[in-house]
Amino acid sequence: MRKEVIVLIALCSAFASCTNQDSGAVQDREKLPNILIVSADDLAYNSVGAFGCKVKDITPNIDKFATEGIRFTNAHVNTPVCQPCRQSWLTGRFPHSIESEGFEPINVDVSTLPEQLKSIGYLNGILGKEIHHQPKDRFFWDFIPFVTEKDSIWRSGHSRNPSMFYEYSSIFFKMAKDQNKPFFLSANSHDPHRPFIGSRQDTLTWGDNMPPVSRQYSPEEVEVMGYLPDIKDVRKEVAQYYGSVYRGDQSIGGVLDALEESGLSDNTVVIFLSDHGAAFPFSKAQCYLNSSKTPLIIRWPEKIRPGSVDSTHFVTGIDLMPTIMEIAGLPLIPKLDGQSFLPLLFDKKQRDREYAYSTFYQIFAKKRFPMRCLQNEDFGYIYNFWSDHQTEIRGDATGGLTWRAMIKAAETDLEIAKRVELYKYRVPEEFYNFKNDPDGLVNLVNDPAYAKELMKFRKKMLEMMKKYNDPAYEAFRDRNDPGVITNFMEAQREKAKRTKPVERF
Repeated sequence: MRKEVIVLIALCSAFASCTNQDSGAVQDREKLPNILIVSADDLAYNSVGAFGCKVKDITPNIDKFATEGIRFTNAHVNTPVCQPCRQSWLTGRFPHSIESEGFEPINVDVSTLPEQLKSIGYLNGILGKEIHHQPKDRFFWDFIPFVTEKDSIWRSGHSRNPSMFYEYSSIFFKMAKDQNKPFFLSANSHDPHRPFIGSRQDTLTWGDNMPPVSRQYSPEEVEVMGYLPDIKDVRKEVAQYYGSVYRGDQSIGGVLDALEESGLSDNTVVIFLSDHGAAFPFSKAQCYLNSSKTPLIIRWPEKIRPGSVDSTHFVTGIDLMPTIMEIAGLPLIPKLDGQSFLPLLFDKKQRDREYAYSTFYQIFAKKRFPMRCLQNEDFGYIYNFWSDHQTEIRGDATGGLTWRAMIKAAETDLEIAKRVELYKYRVPEEFYNFKNDPDGLVNLVNDPAYAKELMKFRKKMLEMMKKYNDPAYEAFRDRNDPGVITNFMEAQREKAKRTKPVERF
């Protein structure tokens, strides 16, 4: 075992001895279920075998886990970019309602799931992505064994190391047993977030902290996403991505193995999902089906029927906190945007779950690209407030081989040139038949055959914006009035300048 882990075990044991008499400790820990969230970073829902991925043996641990619980085929996150998405999971609220639309701290008066769980005696821990839960003191972590980012250059590599996920999870589960407390652990693999395994950026990023490479795929072994052109360098980078997917699955497997060995598995609710789609154009930090759809799986031994599937109801990221609170027997608190979907875990039905509403505000570089999306089982409607035929979108998805290859290919390939142009500048309105066109290749907004359906979605979008007190509500309502969108975007750019700074751990 690593020297640093042995030291950490000693420190945690001392901590446990000092805090075991805490007045918040639960005397009979069996009365409350443990809660474990395991997540993957930038993992496309259909890069998981259980959700249809055709790449051989890509996610064996997640696939096995899927046979043990319930799989949701209509689960979505509400904001398809890291920090706003994850903070919504643990607050049950949209980013605009917690004053954290970009990579910034939540408002200090917003209650969080760890805070609520700690109030009834839970021990809280986090592995990876702690930098994306701010301010730190509002998330009430008892256990943060490593910091995944000290500055923009140096990173430890632990958050991509399967053995470290196993070892640190084992330590945390032992802490919970020693203190006789129920636990909440958020274990977050940074894979398959860029840099991908085998890429030039991978080598430059880690230096002496290079995470282990579990497996690499050749370009011939993989399936290129349908929203990308199948050309040489795109296929090369997609293969690198799948190497990272595989290692991420190994990290998740490490956490699940540690849980099983701890003897606590039978009383633990385990939730697996991704924070959004892959870091490629038309996925991450956008509002497409491939942006927000997440491979949600939940296991609860003796409660959830193994191998069950919910393909009827739409559930979203803001629903996680109220669901977990209900599982833990906590009363729901005011101002939650989400709704518990606990009945769905037991094969029951629930009303008002025909749509998923998603929002996008700002990228890490403090540039505003406001977008809204409404999806149901058949269609998806997107409104791009920023699209003015001049503003060009940027972001993580344009930082690798794929985008450069698309730009180059666009010089001679008209169809790829059209995709490049669409990605760069978009159009204000997009409407897709996602049931038949999940990759969003054919915009139906000007097709008269879909005019009535489009009008229905515009109306429903307005209803959802009003329901969630969306600050873009009036701009969308009055979007056809001269100057309304221009003024809205000017206000958005001014707002970006006032973004609160991130906290360094």
